[in-house]
Amino acid sequence: MDQSFKSAHTENIGRITSVHKDFYMVYRDNIGEILCTLSGKMRYSSDTKLCVGDFVKLSESVIIELLPRKTKLSRKVPGLKSEEQIIAANIDYIFIVTSLNDDFNLSRLERYLNISYESGAKPVIILSKADLCPSTGTYYSQVTKIAFGAPIYIISSRDKESIEQLNSYFVNKNTIVVIGSSGVGKSTLINKIVGRDIMKTAKIREKDGKGKHTTTHRELFFLEDSFIIDTPGIRELGIWSSSSSTIPFPDIDELAIKCKYKNCSHESEPGCAIKLALKNGELDLRRFQSYKKQLKEIKYLEKRKQIQELKSQKK
Repeated sequence: MDQSFKSAHTENIGRITSVHKDFYMVYRDNIGEILCTLSGKMRYSSDTKLCVGDFVKLSESVIIELLPRKTKLSRKVPGLKSEEQIIAANIDYIFIVTSLNDDFNLSRLERYLNISYESGAKPVIILSKADLCPSTGTYYSQVTKIAFGAPIYIISSRDKESIEQLNSYFVNKNTIVVIGSSGVGKSTLINKIVGRDIMKTAKIREKDGKGKHTTTHRELFFLEDSFIIDTPGIRELGIWSSSSSTIPFPDIDELAIKCKYKNCSHESEPGCAIKLALKNGELDLRRFQSYKKQLKEIKYLEKRKQIQELKSQKK
């Protein structure tokens, strides 16, 4: 059993199940959920960013300490600011849900894989709404080419057996967070796994396959032998990475090693293995463009972090 879970059963230790501005719902073993606030010290600390899944130390109904995280799923905050937004903490698996309709997007899926690998948790790709798709095999084949070892499941809310494929993850006190765009079926999937309607759901728009935001905040639910975290649909997925070397494009990395020059930019240099792979069809242009876009974004973020750190040191 994970040490972080053991700690949740000791006295005065709880786990955050939901965040509501200045208040936190915290679960304590043998007590249940209680409404908590931050201590004065934590409230005025710029380092305090509590999120769903965090283990915390309590003094009655006051949170006095954040315990170390084993994993955390983060993204860059929407907009121009270069700040981190932590989606969930102490997670074991990340269910990346994408629907088999007009909302299907490989480049977006690559972004989800990026933030998943960066988190320290293991990604699991779930292709939903299979009952509405006449060619699931085509989609599966496309996803296989970018998954590189991440498990892939095709499910339908109308097919109980397809949902039961996921049962093996809900054991040993595992924590699973479910992420994806609005309308891909995250809440429906959670309702099916839990066995009752605990999450509100809505139909997608037929004209463009887009969905509505039915989940408005992140929330952790307790199952018999595991935990599951639902999240609102993510519209803007800014990458928050510690290094440009963490981008999960192993196929491109392998090709880059074969380039004539070690510092090859893959633009106009002679002997570029990536340019050759694009020419002979070994590498898909869409995937390479997705790689370049993410790499550029992360390098810009790294530069912004360095500038912010220098400003902080001067202060």
